[in-house]
Amino acid sequence: MDSLPRTMWTLFEPIHSVTYFTPQAKEAFEAANLRGFWRGYFAGRAAPLGAVDAAPVIALFWGFAPGMVTRALPDVWSRATPAESLAARLAGARASLAALLDGVGPVDEAADLLREAASAVPTVGRVLGAANAALPWPEDPIGRLWQAATILREHRGDGHVAALLVAGLDGPETGVWRASIDQRRDYLQPARGWSDDDWIAAVKRLSDRGWLDDSGAATQVALDARAEIEATTDRLAAAPWQHLGEAGTARLREVLRPLAVRVRAALPAETPIGLPAIV
Repeated sequence: MDSLPRTMWTLFEPIHSVTYFTPQAKEAFEAANLRGFWRGYFAGRAAPLGAVDAAPVIALFWGFAPGMVTRALPDVWSRATPAESLAARLAGARASLAALLDGVGPVDEAADLLREAASAVPTVGRVLGAANAALPWPEDPIGRLWQAATILREHRGDGHVAALLVAGLDGPETGVWRASIDQRRDYLQPARGWSDDDWIAAVKRLSDRGWLDDSGAATQVALDARAEIEATTDRLAAAPWQHLGEAGTARLREVLRPLAVRVRAALPAETPIGLPAIV
């Protein structure tokens, strides 16, 4: 299942993910009046779209139960504007990465190469990728590094949602399917807001499709679907690396890997987003 787009994802995903899982990110969101993990999450991630209501975020964020999204949106915009939310997420990411990457380098070169790749993402049909790509670039290397990782991450995520749709999965089915392969229900279900009734109904639908056996474990059909979905996701995420070229991508992999290793070690071992192992 390894491919160049997947390998590069394992390197930039931890850089982006500091915005969810570090004390500095939490402090920055709280300073912007976004207290509580999920207010910061939904405001920070949705802010590039503007002061949207829940409906487009339910569609774009895919795996979250609608009720969970509507508890956060549009309420968060009464606490912090999108501009304030964007400033908070960048401030938190900067503070996190500055602390984690002190003495690890070369950050400047990694930021420049990652920006070059991110500048080439195709945005047609990639709403979150496009919204982040339209934001102004930070002037500092750490800010540019995080912004580039975020563009690439959301661009890849848009493609992954498209692959899930082609496979015929809805939000709760995606959670059940993931829990049957590489995550735990008791962790993933509450993190995505699905009720027991939602979950049980999704289990039945996947069982009827032959994706789950009698014990609830993934069948070979489900594993084959995973391979196809991930291959489609990788194919849809290839353009930035084709633009950067073989030599540029190889150099980026070389300089980004030690940064990713340092950051990944500071993040939780288990997260609802399923951080990948660094390749």
